[in-house]
Amino acid sequence: MAKIKEKRDHASYERVKELFSYRDDGCLIWKVTRSNRKKAGSTAGTERKNAYVLVGIDGVIYRAHRIIWLWHHGYIPEGEVDHINRVKHDNRIENLREVSRQCNARNTGNFSHNTSGVKGIYTHKSWGDVWRVEIHVNGKKYNIGNYKGVDEAVLARLAAEQCLNWDGCDSSSPAYRYALNNGLVKRRCRNE
Repeated sequence: MAKIKEKRDHASYERVKELFSYRDDGCLIWKVTRSNRKKAGSTAGTERKNAYVLVGIDGVIYRAHRIIWLWHHGYIPEGEVDHINRVKHDNRIENLREVSRQCNARNTGNFSHNTSGVKGIYTHKSWGDVWRVEIHVNGKKYNIGNYKGVDEAVLARLAAEQCLNWDGCDSSSPAYRYALNNGLVKRRCRNE
């Protein structure tokens, strides 16, 4: 199998438009027959174990979400193309956004010891109603503190995210989502 190309080695916009059409469910469709398995009108790409869809173009393997971004916008970002809802095979264009590597890393799931459903906030049954808040930024762990009740912990986490420059990633923050859904904040993020 060919290697997945590095970000600086891109397929051209013209080539991508020549080979594919795009379906609203996030699939690339072959416009031309390329082999017995790649017939015009068939879905392009293969979903791998890690859930990313990979697609081959002229012997080079690419992540389909980056090719879909190129198809829509005419370029592949130097940074990352993030799946807003964290579903790696959901390549609908409205689920994709251009972000920094740091923002993309922030839009990940919870660690296994998480008990709150909000990233960086957890408790242990022996602690009672005490919730610990942590945040990881640039490889460094910050202990924000211990809080009575999950709502107070979520607000502390959200404040820490904003203080530590989570700009541009706010709307995908689990702390922000929890606070918004539970009436702890009243106004939506500016990037929603």
